[in-house]
Amino acid sequence: MSSESAQANAATEARFRIDDANWRQRVVKVMALDRRSEPVVRRLAQGRWGGATFFTASAFAPAPSPNTDMQFSMASWLSDLAGRTKDLVDELNGADLVAMVATAGENLQQVAPVIGEACKAKHVTTIAFVLGSASIPQDALSRTLRQLRPWTLMLVIAPSEEAITETLAALRA
Repeated sequence: MSSESAQANAATEARFRIDDANWRQRVVKVMALDRRSEPVVRRLAQGRWGGATFFTASAFAPAPSPNTDMQFSMASWLSDLAGRTKDLVDELNGADLVAMVATAGENLQQVAPVIGEACKAKHVTTIAFVLGSASIPQDALSRTLRQLRPWTLMLVIAPSEEAITETLAALRA
């Protein structure tokens, strides 16, 4: 019986190998989902990034109830770090990835679905980072994860800001 390494190098497995380098710069939108994650995103923005831009769901305002007739404008819902309002859907044009940053224990029920639905409509991949898990009770962390899980392809419990930085760098942000 051959080892997994030998099997992975076998000619029959070579057809699954990607031989091109992962060099392409990605267009990444990094978004703070709550007030406690906003300073984290601001510090991340100070790094050297090629294709990342940073935002806050600044108002952290809930979207209108589906039972109301009120028109909801995504144009005033998102802000860049200078406080200028941005249209969420416009920001997703050309984006490869949206990275949401949240704090464990925060209520994200009104924020995550708005971003998640917009990303779904624009076919943009999502990832979410949850910070502060060591100091938060397990049930609070579980609630946060449940709020994010339907709206993200990958959910990361980040032990530190460095973990987010390293992941974004690996994703070519």
